[in-house]
Amino acid sequence: MSLTLDQVKLKSQARLVGLHPVLVAATVALIERCYARGVNIVITQGLRTIAEQDALYAQGRTKPGAIVTNAKGGYSYHNFGLAVDFALLLPDGSSVSWDMNRDGDGDKTADWSEVVQEAKALGFAWGGDWTTFKDYPHFDMTFGLTTAELRAGLEPTAKQVQAAYAVIDKVQGEAEEDMSKIAELEAQVKELAAALTSLTNSKDVLKDQAIKQAGEIKELRTAVLELTDTTPPAWSLEAIQALHETPSVLNGQPVIDTPDKATKTEARLFTVLHRLGLSGIQKGGK
Repeated sequence: MSLTLDQVKLKSQARLVGLHPVLVAATVALIERCYARGVNIVITQGLRTIAEQDALYAQGRTKPGAIVTNAKGGYSYHNFGLAVDFALLLPDGSSVSWDMNRDGDGDKTADWSEVVQEAKALGFAWGGDWTTFKDYPHFDMTFGLTTAELRAGLEPTAKQVQAAYAVIDKVQGEAEEDMSKIAELEAQVKELAAALTSLTNSKDVLKDQAIKQAGEIKELRTAVLELTDTTPPAWSLEAIQALHETPSVLNGQPVIDTPDKATKTEARLFTVLHRLGLSGIQKGGK
């Protein structure tokens, strides 16, 4: 049984305690945006006390275990509530994974890469970009402050905090707009699907139905042509390829003849068509 968003968010709730409010907002947004992409994550580390940091630093040095950090207590952004670590949450809702090559949602893009992409869009810096001692599960927002400045009592300014919130709000707003457009397209496609299921295998009947839908398709096409970026998003490649491999019942040609090009709006439509199985309906006539 699939996990709900609330169930996924609850897994990380305790780890958000003590984080800077901006980090809380960004982390919650990260969990939500990853969930929308079919990737569940859990926060494994948030605020870390000085004592906890010292104990972690001792691991592999004066205590058994592998070295996992080069930062002593007070030298990690975790100690100031400005960093989080994550792992992939597996479908059973209790197991986690740090497999950076896992593609649990089957979109041919590693889940880990999708999380990093969403985190950076929200304003996080990624430990995987560090030049030394890369920390792949780590995200932070430092507001331009060093740990020395934080130890001295400096804090992010109100202007910096406001700017960070603005980035989060912008990304969330764009996501809501995308979801709204997808919902509208999905409703339109469901209407088309209902019409298709009522058709016989007769090409003449299908042709008449296609003509009736021409007005709606023309309006949708006009909206699509207003966009200029024809590089298809990674999340849509599977759907686009599936439709490219599906012959039209009208002329036997591929439904999509340019699988390497698609605007963002077209990509949304192709993805919805694929998820509803319409490529299968047209291809098999069933």
